[in-house]
Amino acid sequence: MPTKTYLSLLRQLASCYQAFESYSAGHIRSLGLTPAQFDLIVTLGNTAGMNFKELGEKTLITKGTLTGVVDRLVAKGLVRRLASATDGRSQVVQLTEKGAALFARVFPAHLEHLKPAFARFGSSDLEQAEATLLRLRQAFEEARGRGN
Repeated sequence: MPTKTYLSLLRQLASCYQAFESYSAGHIRSLGLTPAQFDLIVTLGNTAGMNFKELGEKTLITKGTLTGVVDRLVAKGLVRRLASATDGRSQVVQLTEKGAALFARVFPAHLEHLKPAFARFGSSDLEQAEATLLRLRQAFEEARGRGN
């Protein structure tokens, strides 16, 4: 693949993510949450809870930041830590009633906020974009696995 082609793609990918993050994060902050707190609340929504390893795999929060985000959400009464029923060394993070109510309010509100940005795209456009991004992610994961 010619270098110019993928450099242009990388620039567009990074610019797209920055534009998305700016648009998304502004709305999340208007809901009284940081993007990391929102990520955690949405990930835990409609689940019985997750351990820290699962949260690290399913969120965009780095391992070093995750504990602090959970601590702040515990202080706000939005999540709680429970001893794992299957592993005495780990904890499960779970939404409290207050956290579940917040999830039920902010998740649909944020989806509505994002909807206008996607309105110009048809179903096939969105499916194609998703498939292309999936292939690109897999290519990076495979390259990382090979140590490249």
